[in-house]
Parts: sequence; C-alpha cells; structure tokens
Amino acid sequence: MKNFTLFALFVVVLFSCSSGEKPPYLMVEGKTMGTYYKVTYFDSLQRNFKKPIDSLLVAINHEISSYEPFSTVSMFNQAEKEYELGLKFKDYAECMADYRYCKKIKNRHFQANFLMAKVVNQRTRQAFDPTVMPLVNYWGFGYTPKRAITQVDSFKIDSLMQYVGFEKVKMSGKNGYAVLRKTSPGVQLDFGGTGQGYGIDAVSEFLDQQGIENYLVDIGGESRARGKNPRGTWWTIGINTPSPEAAVTDYQQVIELRNMAVSTSGNYRNFYEVDGKKYSHFISPFTGFPEKNTLLSATVFGENCLYPDALATGFMVLGVDEAFALASQLEGIEALFIYSDENGGMKMKYTDGVEELFVEK
Repeated sequence: MKNFTLFALFVVVLFSCSSGEKPPYLMVEGKTMGTYYKVTYFDSLQRNFKKPIDSLLVAINHEISSYEPFSTVSMFNQAEKEYELGLKFKDYAECMADYRYCKKIKNRHFQANFLMAKVVNQRTRQAFDPTVMPLVNYWGFGYTPKRAITQVDSFKIDSLMQYVGFEKVKMSGKNGYAVLRKTSPGVQLDFGGTGQGYGIDAVSEFLDQQGIENYLVDIGGESRARGKNPRGTWWTIGINTPSPEAAVTDYQQVIELRNMAVSTSGNYRNFYEVDGKKYSHFISPFTGFPEKNTLLSATVFGENCLYPDALATGFMVLGVDEAFALASQLEGIEALFIYSDENGGMKMKYTDGVEELFVEK
C-alpha cells in the first residue's frame, strides 16, 4: 500500500493515444443503461457488430432495468409475494453450482446479477445490498420521478428500512419451477450496482465468441480490455479529475489494463445539494441515509467487470479502512481508493498489485 497526498479527486476515464497511422480497428457506440457504450476492436474480417451488441444490451435491460416497467426485476418489484422466473428449479440449482450453466437458462441476465449480488452482499458484510431500492427511490435517485429531498422524514426512512435486507428475498421451488419470494410487497431489488459491469462482460464474451482477440468495451466509464490497442501496447485508462468542470483529458495517472476490467464508484457526480448539505446516491443499508465517510472514490480491478462493479459500490459504503482491508484479502482483486484526510486534503492508497499497472506520464 502507498499513500500520496493529492490536490484533486480522481475517477477512471478512457485514455487514448494518437498514432500517425490508423490501424484497422473498428468502433461501434450507442446508448444503454442511461449512459453511453463504446466498443473498440480489431477484426481482420472488418465485421460491424453494432446490431448484435445493441440486441444483446436490449435483452439485458429487459431483465435487469428497474426503469423498464415490464422487465424481470420490475415485475418482481411489483409482485405481492412471489414471482415465477419461468425456469425449472433444477436448472436454477445447476446455475448455482456452476455459473457457466446460467448462460443456458431463461432470465439468465437476471440470474447472473442476482447471484453476484448475493456473493458480494456476503463478502462486504451486507454493505452491498440491492434491496435498498425503496430508499433509493425515497432519496430521489431511483426509477420514481427524481426530486431533491428538502426536508428529511426520519419516520418515513424508518418505515422503509423494514424492506431492506437481502435475507428478505429467497429463491425456492414451486411445482418444479424456480420462484423468487419476498417477505413483504415493499421489498424490491435494484441492480444499479451490477448492471453496467454485467453488460460489459456480456459484450466481451460475445466478442470472444466471434474470435476477437483485441478489444476495449466501455460502458459509462467502466471498462474491460483484452489484448492490445491500435498501437500494439496494452489498453490504458487515466485517473482523471472528477469535478463537473474538469475535461476528460485532465488526468493524474495512467494505468494499463492487462487483460482485465475496471470499475469505479464515487460520490462526485450523482448527488444533489440542499441548504449546503450534499446527498450522494450511495444509500447505506444500515442507516437508510446517504453514506457519509471519507472515501471519495473506489476503483476496483479484476478479471471481469461484474464483480468489481458490485465491490466498488459496497466499498463506498464500507469506507476506506474497511474497504482497503477487504480488498487486500480478496483473490483476483486489486483496488485504488481516494479519500479525504483529517485536514481536508486528498490521499490515495491502493493494494499491492496496482502499482505495477502505473504508466509513466
């Protein structure tokens, strides 16, 4: 672990280098999950994958987006007590035993997010909890009409806390089929902490199936890379100043993505301010209030993007000390944290494997 005093808060953004020649790399881009996506890849056959990528992302949203009223997760959220997923319980059991089997079942995108959410919920000691959905809506960050809270209703928050806790959602069998049950009609799920990471992995796996060996998949600033960029070097990202006024080219540190993925969570963009008080979109499942700690951003690296995506969200709730301790113990995970010190300055610390990814500026 290293500590450095910083004078700004940083977030991971795509960093690209120019080249005198234009190698035969292709790029497709579009909109998904309330943000952009961009896929850069080399294909000797020069195939355009925009249509299949768009179709894949639409299918994913139709299962995990709480903004689609008839998505799988929305139908569960609207259910009184249970929701049938349309798959046999034995298929669900096989999916639990072997994640790769999940790709063959109905509502597989929902299942993959649900199962990863359970894993990270346990590993973060419940700091990552997708059942905070009712509270996310209350604070104005969910699928209900967005509005800033001008007067906090502690009684309302207490009443919503009864719906929070992943133990309130259970998968069970009914007539041989998998049924998702909840303890109360008010219990809801929110896959906002896993959706982009999962979408990146799904697109990356599609490219793998097409024989693509060099690519960078970017959804909303989260990325997964394989192989090399047009210059024949590792794909790179930059740690950038995250204030709304900062240009995307204002970066502090360049990091190589060596066949890995990266996800960043931070409290610097999705927030609002009322009477001088700042409310971030990270809602603590322990208090029901927007989390307030010294951790300003968490950047997590891993082999895929789904796991780091969920971890980064949980880390923001845990705070820098607990998050760093946990990240240092997790196999296959590296993390970089930016936090405020007692004097209001910015500091950075990271796990042992991060430093070797640094690139000289």
